[in-house]
Amino acid sequence: MAESEKQPASDAIVHQESLDNEAPPLTEKDAMAEAAARGQGLDGYEDLTVWETIKVFKMNSLICSLVAISTATDGYQIGLIGNLIANPGFVRQFGNQIDASGKTVLSSSVISNWGLVGSISQIIGMLGLPFVTDRFGRKFSMYLYWLFIALGLVVECVGRDHKVWYASKVLGGLGVGCLQTTVPGYITEVAPVRARGVFLTSWTMWWVIGQFFAPVALQVLSKKDPYDYLTPIYTQWSQVGLMLIIYLFVPESPVWCVNHGKPEQAKAALRYINKGTADFDIEHAYNLLLLNIEHENQVAAEQRSQSWWSIFKGRDGIRTLCACVLPLSGFFIGLGVFFTYGSYFFQQVGMKDPFMITCITSSINIAATIVVVFVSDVVGRRPLGFYGVTLCVLCNIGVGILGVVPKGKATKALLVLFSCLWNVGLVTMASASWSLVGEIPSARLRHYTTGFSAASGNITGLGLGYLVPYMLNAAEWNWGLKTCWFFAGVGAPFVVATWFLVPETRHRTSGELDELFERKIKPYRFHKTTSATQRVQIDLKSREQYEL
Repeated sequence: MAESEKQPASDAIVHQESLDNEAPPLTEKDAMAEAAARGQGLDGYEDLTVWETIKVFKMNSLICSLVAISTATDGYQIGLIGNLIANPGFVRQFGNQIDASGKTVLSSSVISNWGLVGSISQIIGMLGLPFVTDRFGRKFSMYLYWLFIALGLVVECVGRDHKVWYASKVLGGLGVGCLQTTVPGYITEVAPVRARGVFLTSWTMWWVIGQFFAPVALQVLSKKDPYDYLTPIYTQWSQVGLMLIIYLFVPESPVWCVNHGKPEQAKAALRYINKGTADFDIEHAYNLLLLNIEHENQVAAEQRSQSWWSIFKGRDGIRTLCACVLPLSGFFIGLGVFFTYGSYFFQQVGMKDPFMITCITSSINIAATIVVVFVSDVVGRRPLGFYGVTLCVLCNIGVGILGVVPKGKATKALLVLFSCLWNVGLVTMASASWSLVGEIPSARLRHYTTGFSAASGNITGLGLGYLVPYMLNAAEWNWGLKTCWFFAGVGAPFVVATWFLVPETRHRTSGELDELFERKIKPYRFHKTTSATQRVQIDLKSREQYEL
């Protein structure tokens, strides 16, 4: 890399804002100065393919992969508890109601209240952890939510009354909420730009893998002893132990270090993260981070938006809105029906083997997320989000139709088909969603914006998550398959919202995204807009071709 490419311009540059997608042509020197004034610069790896990037940044790729793997604990825990409520041994132990036939059952109110307490705790974790992260760093936050998850598991192991399980819901909810706030932000700040989508979507893949093994464990154990519910709970310790080992290995986020004026710690983190990368320039990498954050701080000072609540103001407010769209859509497109209470749903609509159907849909989820990982840095996040939401809404309509037509031999087969397709749509949307909540925010406010946007989905889930068991329970509202008409109606507006408000972030640096939001480019036109960094690249390539 040429020295002139590495050093940020020191001259003050006054840029005339333009509402057009493209700024007027500039000379090479002016283009580089413009990029520097925008908090951007070339790192020398812009032309690498995704696979080349992974091979060059081996240690970086390993760290991001391990952090993604740690999220399997979250998926396993949610999948296990969501399906455990259909286990006869669990119902016998924690049941609080006698039905008309004299059998002990878990009332809808207990199931709903557990979900409500867990969701509230997740929200508290998501909204509260950013303040802890801002003060102590992302690595400290990892240890904190690991402790919450471990303590919640202790309560699950020793609790024998449904009231005691509320404590596990509080602790587990706090841990899960904090994890979901931390991981996308950490990977965004650490991963190499050209392969960032791979690692951000892979954490959804590992989450789904964890979720897959929950019904598998229950299915296997139900064959041996249908009343054994404790062994599946004990199996969570293997995942919790793996989490701790991973978090001992990973370093602090260099972006957090730069944000808090810790240059030596930032350089040490960069050195560790990029160990083994040939000719990697630590000073240049640090200067690029510093350039971006200084630019953000300068803009914030000019706009008097230096506090955390700036995530609700001006262009940062727009970024928050864009980051919230996909997380908000989850519960509105049927998350509670097909995912959270999947086995319960199939059980209530009369399927003979609800666990097996859940295993089938989970297997398809894994296959879908593997595909998503490979295409996320090819097609981008925006198409994944849009088509995922659209597919889920269409599947809700399909299942709703099954609920009003005469039931025949094909009904159950079609139900399984629509459920599988819905799950493909969900994991596609979720992969894009958890990528964007980390990528859309500015580096300065990322932990706050990520926390709020992640919590937004759980806030809406408070009401919908509480109502779903009533919708499904044959002894309550007994909507059955017609439940999906409700979610088709409330989910349809999110198809439109996703199209207009979800931007493309593929291969964009934090500085480039800052520029596009500052220029007030419409989110649906991000992928068609040239940034200052891209203009420098275009100019350099033109010069190389001319010299040839």
